[in-house]
Amino acid sequence: MAPRKKTEEKEKPVSKATEKPAAKATANEAADMILDYLRDRPYSAIDVSANLHNKVTKAAAAKILKDLHERNEIEGRAAGKQIVYHAIQNPDDACTPSHLAALDTTTTSLRARTTTLLATAKSLRTTLTTLNSTLSTADLIASVTALKAEKAAVVARLESLRAGKAKKVTKREREEVDREWETYSRLSRKRAKIGKECWELIEGQLEGGEMRAEVREQLGLDE
Repeated sequence: MAPRKKTEEKEKPVSKATEKPAAKATANEAADMILDYLRDRPYSAIDVSANLHNKVTKAAAAKILKDLHERNEIEGRAAGKQIVYHAIQNPDDACTPSHLAALDTTTTSLRARTTTLLATAKSLRTTLTTLNSTLSTADLIASVTALKAEKAAVVARLESLRAGKAKKVTKREREEVDREWETYSRLSRKRAKIGKECWELIEGQLEGGEMRAEVREQLGLDE
């Protein structure tokens, strides 16, 4: 008996979740939304519907805009094949030349003040950086304490010397120091004489001033 052929069920493609259409606004809501939206800048019916994400259809937007225009609640201007609507401008809100001049003066003053404040802030930051790089208050207190202790020790030693408590050098000690000084002075003079004689012998074998200077430096004769 021939093997039974298995049938494979085709998987149905998962349908993408369809986005819910934006809820349509009522007539009153649509009128309020359009009036509020026109406060920013002029728009046509197509622009209003698109920017409100189709909460108001193009046809509804066109009808509402036309009705608002007829009731003189908004202004409309023909722009090619469409009408562009905008909110009614209040003449009292317009700036007079004197008001504009005053605003310019205020702006200039604020800019100058801002420049001054920025310079002050930069100076304060520099001062703060300098202060942070110096000793802290705790370190300064410790340093002052150590200096006071050192000063007290020096003053105590000075008072002892003024009171005659210092050990005096005897005549015998001075004579012994003088003898040692004389002995070492004689030895120093003899060594200098020997060094001079040796250098005269060596110098006669050298050619050129640079070589002589180099040899003297190596021997440490100029130290």
